[in-house]
Amino acid sequence: QKYIVWVKIIDFSFMPKSTANLRVFLGRSLAVGHQYTSLGTQPILCSSIPGLVPKQLRFCRNYVEIMPSVAEGVKIGIQECQHQFRGRRWNCTTINDNLAIFGPVLDKATRESAFVHAIASAGVAFAVTRACSEGSATICGCDTRRKGPPGEGWKWGGCSEDVEFGSMVSREFADARENRPDARSAMNRHNNEAGRVSITDRMYLKCKCHGLSGSCEVKTCWWSQPDFRMIGDYMKDKYDSSSEMVVEKHRESRGWVETLRPKYTFFKPPTETDLVYYESSPNFCEPNPETGSFGTRDRICNLTSHGIDGCDLLCCGRGHDTQTEKRKEKCHCIFHWCCYVSCQECTRVYDVHACK
Repeated sequence: QKYIVWVKIIDFSFMPKSTANLRVFLGRSLAVGHQYTSLGTQPILCSSIPGLVPKQLRFCRNYVEIMPSVAEGVKIGIQECQHQFRGRRWNCTTINDNLAIFGPVLDKATRESAFVHAIASAGVAFAVTRACSEGSATICGCDTRRKGPPGEGWKWGGCSEDVEFGSMVSREFADARENRPDARSAMNRHNNEAGRVSITDRMYLKCKCHGLSGSCEVKTCWWSQPDFRMIGDYMKDKYDSSSEMVVEKHRESRGWVETLRPKYTFFKPPTETDLVYYESSPNFCEPNPETGSFGTRDRICNLTSHGIDGCDLLCCGRGHDTQTEKRKEKCHCIFHWCCYVSCQECTRVYDVHACK
C-alpha cells in the first residue's frame, strides 16, 4: 500500500541537494525530506525517503501529514546551529551532494555531535508544535490540558501550543535510530531529550490586552513557545559547559550493554538538560577529510576580539590578511511629516580581516 501526502513546498536552498532527493543527516543518516526546487505542491512517498529505519517508516505512514513540519524542524535546527557557531573554528558547515550533510564530523561522539542532535531534535519539536497551533495539521491542535484557574485580571484564551505532542513526534522519529545497547545511542538519546526539554522548560504565558483604546481591562493568555533563538542561545551555553563521560560495559540478560558515567566525579553529574559527550573534538584548524574539518583559511575574523572569533584564535596562530572593502549604505536619513523617511546613499570603507 502506498502512502502519499501533498505538502506545501519548503525552501531547502541552503541545504545540500542531489538530482533526486534532499537528504538531511542527523546522527547517522536521518533523512527527512525531498528536494524542493519550485513553488507549488507535490506528493511525498514515505517509502521513497532514503535512510529511514522501519520504525521511522511506520511513523511517516501514520503521521504523514506532519512530515513537512519534521523537515522544517531539522531545517531551523541547522540554521540555528550555523548562527550559534558562525564565529567558531567549526561553523556547522554543510556539504553538498552528500547524505551525511555535516560530513564525518558527527561520526565521533564529540561536543559538536551533542549540540547538533540537541538543536535538531528541539527544532523538530518546535516546528511540529507551531504547525499544530496554526492549524496546519488536522491530527493535532491546541493544548487544552495545561489550563489551570486564571489569574487576577486575565483569563484563558487563544491557542495554547501543545509542546507535549511536538516533543512526542520528535522523540518517536529522531530517537527511532537510537535503539542499540551501545554508548553512542545512549549519548544521542540523552542529547535529543535535552533539546526537547529546553523548549518545555521555557514555555511562557503570552497575553493580549482587550479594552477601550488598549486600556487592558481584560487580558487573554495562552501557553506559547519561546523564540527559537532563545533555545539556540541556551543550547550553546550547554555546549560550552557540556559534560565529558566515559563508557562502561556490563553484561545483562540481553548481552553486553554500554552505559555512560561522568569522567570527573568531583563535578556535578549531568542533568537531563545538560549535553554529554565522550570523545575529544579535533581543533578544526586545518582541513582534514577524515575528521570533516574544513580548516579556517580565508575565514573572516574579528581583529578586536579576544574570543574564539578573534584573529588570534580563529586563525590558529597563522596570522591574517587585511583588505579594504567599499560598501554602499543609507545615511543622513530624515523623517518627513507625514509619513516617510528619505535617505542619502554613502560609500564607506571597511577593513576586512581573513585568516591566512
